[in-house]
Amino acid sequence: MQDLNFRKKRRRQARRKKKMKKQGLRFETNRPGLRFQKEQVRGHLKKAATAANWAFQIAVVCVIAFVLVWFFGQRVSNAGDSMKPVLQNGDVVLVNRLIYNASKPKRGDIIAFKPNGNENTHYSIKRIVGLPGETVQIKDGSVYINDVETLEHIFAEDIEEAGIADEPVVLKGNEYFVLGDNHSSSDDSRMADIGNVKRREIYGKVWFVASFGSDFGFVKR
Repeated sequence: MQDLNFRKKRRRQARRKKKMKKQGLRFETNRPGLRFQKEQVRGHLKKAATAANWAFQIAVVCVIAFVLVWFFGQRVSNAGDSMKPVLQNGDVVLVNRLIYNASKPKRGDIIAFKPNGNENTHYSIKRIVGLPGETVQIKDGSVYINDVETLEHIFAEDIEEAGIADEPVVLKGNEYFVLGDNHSSSDDSRMADIGNVKRREIYGKVWFVASFGSDFGFVKR
């Protein structure tokens, strides 16, 4: 009987030792050193994710800035006094290159274009007077569109030199007739060497005067 009790006691002791060993092993796997290393790894990953997020946001901002400058902030210098008083000689203007992809040029728009599409010439800045399909003629110092005197969106008055517009000028489906507001100092569609401006020759719409001075700001008319 005593031998049986002794065996039972030995078994209980053996089970306690096994249990203590298991607990000890569990403690080893969760010791503070390993936990600290895991926290360090998590911290590094979090910092890397934050840096990647910042880099992505900066890249997006740069792309947006590039698009805005490319399509809305192209700079063109105005040469001459043909657009006085709206623009002065030497004024630097911003050209919207995107607008005419979404809508057609309108009467009264001030545009920048290369005469006859010649890439070696300076940009010319004028106001659109005649639209595709219309007939333009200058009679008695006034502009006539389809034989009707037109004043709206046309700021050239008492035009002394009609040029080729002394006779009716019929515009094709992709052509525009342009004038300078200061007609007496303007080389525009009245001159045979410039003539009608084709759609593909239009660089964009002038919308902002970037030169510091009295004209700085949005084009007034």
